[in-house]
Amino acid sequence: MTATTVTKRAATGALTGLALGDALGFPTEFDDVPSILAKCGPWREMRLPTPATVTDDTQMTLALGRGLRTAMDRGVLGPEAMAGAVRREYVAWNRSPENNRAPGTTCIRACELLADPERPWQDASRIHSKGCGANMRVAPVGLVPGLSDEQRAGAAQLQAALTHGHPTALAASDLTAHAVRLLAQGAEPTGLVGRLRSYAYENRSRYHERWLGDLWRRAQDPSAEHFIARGWDECLAVLERLLRAVRTVSPETDPCLATGEGWIAEEALATGLLCFLLFVDEPLTALRRAACTSGDSDSTACLTGAFAGAYLGADAWPGEWADRVEYRGELVTLGALWDS
Repeated sequence: MTATTVTKRAATGALTGLALGDALGFPTEFDDVPSILAKCGPWREMRLPTPATVTDDTQMTLALGRGLRTAMDRGVLGPEAMAGAVRREYVAWNRSPENNRAPGTTCIRACELLADPERPWQDASRIHSKGCGANMRVAPVGLVPGLSDEQRAGAAQLQAALTHGHPTALAASDLTAHAVRLLAQGAEPTGLVGRLRSYAYENRSRYHERWLGDLWRRAQDPSAEHFIARGWDECLAVLERLLRAVRTVSPETDPCLATGEGWIAEEALATGLLCFLLFVDEPLTALRRAACTSGDSDSTACLTGAFAGAYLGADAWPGEWADRVEYRGELVTLGALWDS
């Protein structure tokens, strides 16, 4: 399997992989590894459930994708149009009867507050939350073609900040979208962690005020630069752990022991990447490893699937899996819109 072809359909591959990882990890979330093995058998033989039902991770990814599509239909992507469109999609998701997949309390509470059109979105953001809900859904920002670096970073951080306002949630979302973009463009996985570290250092003191407004003031930091640097520093620390893990971790060991359980944004990024990097050319094995973990298995696996699909393309996923995953039609529609 190769990532060199220009027709790999990275967006379709990433969105499909995200949903497949979500569906595979849904039944194993909250279980420890021995319990998962007792329920599912050997982890390398885990089967996609029937039906292949996803969680709020995929639902919110699609909500973000719809919001981005609406905002860009009106012209160049900017913070006001994006905030309005994505806010409406998040609120609609929260009110949907299909929002019954054990969503996170941060997302629920923030969306309840976002439903008030008179409330600035910054006042709805949960400023002290850095849960993985911030970046489990950010892949579309990394897949939309034609964005500038400033647009992509600002959009990644804004979509996170609508619910999760902690600076680490913003930085981890930015890094996640950047990783998806690099892989979609064919970046070599062997150098990926180094490139992400460089990106973090370059952006460590950059606060995207055009996109975030005065969000930072709610955290009682002395300055916007101090606020955002806290987030980048936590992400740099976990990237150091990831770099060591890629070199030393056995594929048979629970990845969460090296890079964290994935309940928080920076650990979800690192553990999702670790599972991908352990099995770059074996995407189903990467998903299975991510789903058989002691932490937030569905979110970790959905990120692993997004990274693998962005790098390898739509053909990474066998039809007997891809055709069964919930929301398949909308995933393919959005993917086709952004495939290049």
